[in-house]
Amino acid sequence: MNTPYASGNWIVGAGSEKEFIKRWTEFLEWTRAAFAECRSAHLIQEAESAHHFISFASWDSTDALQRWRSKPEFAEKMGACRALCEDFRGGDYGLAAAV
Repeated sequence: MNTPYASGNWIVGAGSEKEFIKRWTEFLEWTRAAFAECRSAHLIQEAESAHHFISFASWDSTDALQRWRSKPEFAEKMGACRALCEDFRGGDYGLAAAV
């Protein structure tokens, strides 16, 4: 079975980086508590451009990923993160290669 991944490419407004990290962490702590199907979640920050973040989470199934997104709390918590952003692009992925 191909592990589904959810990913986000976040451009955070200058000076909001710490608050963004806090909100994203709260969002994914809720996710992990409410959905055991979320295997792991990571947020990485670009070294040379501190306002650029990439997030990714692995899931047990696409169905679980869709159920997560259908919850009202998802919209609320995602909205809190996006409110700090100048740009955001999210997507669903499957593993293409691993070394």
